[in-house]
Amino acid sequence: MVTRWGILGTGYIARAMADALQLIPEAHLAAVGSRTQARADAFGGDYGVPHRFDTYSAVCECSDVDVVYVATPHVFHARDTMMALRARKAVLCEKPFTMDASEATEVIDLARLRGLFLMEAMWTRFVPAIVTLQKWIADGAIGSICSVRATLGWEMPYDPASRLFDPALGGGALLDLGVYPLSYFTMLLGEPLEVRSVKVSAPSGVDLQCAGALGYEKGTLATFVASLEANLPNEALLVGTKGSLRVHPPLVAPQALTRTTSNAEPETYKFPVSGNGYVYEAREVMRCLARGELESSIMPLDETLAVMRITDEIRDEWT
Repeated sequence: MVTRWGILGTGYIARAMADALQLIPEAHLAAVGSRTQARADAFGGDYGVPHRFDTYSAVCECSDVDVVYVATPHVFHARDTMMALRARKAVLCEKPFTMDASEATEVIDLARLRGLFLMEAMWTRFVPAIVTLQKWIADGAIGSICSVRATLGWEMPYDPASRLFDPALGGGALLDLGVYPLSYFTMLLGEPLEVRSVKVSAPSGVDLQCAGALGYEKGTLATFVASLEANLPNEALLVGTKGSLRVHPPLVAPQALTRTTSNAEPETYKFPVSGNGYVYEAREVMRCLARGELESSIMPLDETLAVMRITDEIRDEWT
């Protein structure tokens, strides 16, 4: 069964997904939408897309599209996802899912009301290393988790014209990078009881760097740093009662894990990814659609909503 995809947006992330879809025989990139016909035509020419539109709504209304991938700027995610849902299309929406929990709730409620598939494109969840990590944790490989630490950051030249530094487009380290560590935390520990955070502001007012600590039941602690100013280790460390697990860089799509247990030498395991790593989340969408499932058990909507609630709490501390 072939799944027909439509993509909203023609930027870097849209192209990453288009590259991934070309590696899946059962996937067909049927339509692309952009703000201009020239960009849609250029993208469509590069990937052999038959339907090329100068509006996003046309992709959503296209009868040759089964699922819409939303790759527009953060601030438009809720608008564009709801537009696709109203056109009765399944949706894979880029992270951050929305700008806040209120928007996320509205989007999720609409999908559930209409009985349509919806998933956040947190591709990290689906790469082989993280699938294995979750299995190891469930099997008690390092015992009960005591703490988790994750960092993600790159040195980005400050540019007030860039989306990354534009508050009107949802710029800042938290929404662009911090959602990755937070998704690790909700995956491993659920929703926290307490959140504390600090930020360093860029001249435009967005968070150039931020750090946070999340407290859980039984004293478990999760900490993160996200930065648009510094090249951080971009890795995670999980410490449990019986050992530890290191998630090697890059945090967003790791290809190696090191497991250390009591009275044993550390062991490193390799987990190569297929293509650019986006293949796995695309396949999950297609698997769910083929089975008539309305959300993914690997990236459930309740966890997506939990991450947005945490980002709200963090930003509330900054005001």
